[in-house]
Amino acid sequence: TNSSSTSSRQGSIVPGVVAVLLACLASGLAGVYFEKLLKGSTVSLWARNLQLALYSLVVGFGGLYQSSGIELLGPDFFKGYTTVVLAAVVNNALGGLLIAVVIKHADTIMKNFSTTLSIIVTTLASMLFFGSRVNCTSAFGTALVIYAVFLYGGMTGLP
Repeated sequence: TNSSSTSSRQGSIVPGVVAVLLACLASGLAGVYFEKLLKGSTVSLWARNLQLALYSLVVGFGGLYQSSGIELLGPDFFKGYTTVVLAAVVNNALGGLLIAVVIKHADTIMKNFSTTLSIIVTTLASMLFFGSRVNCTSAFGTALVIYAVFLYGGMTGLP
């Protein structure tokens, strides 16, 4: 029975790894296409953001209608929103605009590096202010990301 439980665990690993690899592929292709869309267009960055936002509204309102129906589109739409929720909405909106500006003037790889570095800084701040602990795998991943940033920047020798 021990070998059958090991086999079933390994059987569940393969679909998970395939799903992660497909998600990475889709994310990479979307990032490159978005960069091409922004850099290869004569339309302004703000007009392109508005066009892309309209697509997200269709998907968002479709999901809202599916889950709650049409009655939530009235005055109850913002019911239950707190200051923290509104701050998170504004933060995500400004973050999306900032990403578009970064991709317009840099590239997708630099955006991914900056996102990863922001996760590292957030982790360090969490350790400092909240006493969170980081395991060896996270520390190794952090070291790899920092090394990759230096490699991308052209600094191959470590001090």
